Amino acid sequence: MQARFYKEEHQIFRKAFRDFVNKEIKPNAEKWEHEKGIPRDLWHKVGEQGYLCPWVDEKYGGSGVGFEYSVIIHEELCRSENTGVLGMGVHSDIVVPYIDHHGDERQKEKYLPGCANGDIITSVAMSEPEAGSDLVRIQTKAIRDGNDYIVNGQKVFITNGIHCDLAIVAVKTDPKADPLHKGISILLVENGTPGFSKGRSLEKTGAHSQDTGELFFEDCLVPQENLLGEEGEGFKYLMYNLQQERLVMTMDAQAVAEYVLEKTIEYCKVRNVFGRPVSRFQHNTFKIVEMATEVEMGRVFFNSLVEDFINGIDITLKVSMAKWWITEMANRIAYQCTQLHGGYGCMKEYYVARASGDVRSMTIAAGTSEIMKIVMMGL
Repeated sequence: MQARFYKEEHQIFRKAFRDFVNKEIKPNAEKWEHEKGIPRDLWHKVGEQGYLCPWVDEKYGGSGVGFEYSVIIHEELCRSENTGVLGMGVHSDIVVPYIDHHGDERQKEKYLPGCANGDIITSVAMSEPEAGSDLVRIQTKAIRDGNDYIVNGQKVFITNGIHCDLAIVAVKTDPKADPLHKGISILLVENGTPGFSKGRSLEKTGAHSQDTGELFFEDCLVPQENLLGEEGEGFKYLMYNLQQERLVMTMDAQAVAEYVLEKTIEYCKVRNVFGRPVSRFQHNTFKIVEMATEVEMGRVFFNSLVEDFINGIDITLKVSMAKWWITEMANRIAYQCTQLHGGYGCMKEYYVARASGDVRSMTIAAGTSEIMKIVMMGL
């Protein structure tokens, strides 16, 4: 289904970006998956072309364009067959918006240009070993000491954590606050800050080229000027930005489901068993049309969600529905497409083999399917 919010200029942009992906990213997909990372110079190449944070205001080095361009970038990156580059989408459309929405002018001038040109890689550090979905239970503390905060704690499952130059860190500035969420603030912590260190690059079931790491803070001294927004308002900022984070996760899941199904249909038309194409067996035909229907349903829902977001309509309920249903749907599609590939579906030279692992975390990140249902119950 063609979205109503796309105009001719969007289609021209999509073609240009798809050409870039096909030239600079897709040929290296398997190599970077094996190396478990993407090269730093790719960030600069993407930034030079204006594909990082395209929504950033021109005065800070961005293009100042609408969210439609971010959607196109995510969809085309999902066709690159390499999940490592989705860390760029996390940077552009999940992390950097914190600075744009809640930062002061000095912080915007200092960080946004580098975020847009690839000089600065960002991460958002919320999850901890004992606190994921239940963010009010985080234990990382930031205690005021004169003009600084002394930060102690640990973060885990942090996308772009190992290579980040700037981490947006959720901390407890008032451990005794009642209610608990009133004690949460957000600090901007630069790489190289004394007391800030990076742990393991975590081994995952999929998305092997995507940087996911641990962060440690041991008497880390962060200047007061690196407080993002107001002290004690961090939980509100996190909840506000989580809606866009869930939208981003939904668009990635939808795009991967569409691409995996597309590649599977191509395979089933040319792979012969018992003297005829896999797609000519009735069971397989039924399975393909069932998947195509689910993918189309997801696309219609997703497009309506993006349209509401662009028009400034509250998407809290719909994005929770979409994040739950579409990420679960993407997992069903990946599983069934692997089955249709037979033995080749388990060979990493076929993207479908990697896709099953890549999409698995999408039902968990940015709020599990179960949390999405709890959110819906309260609305």
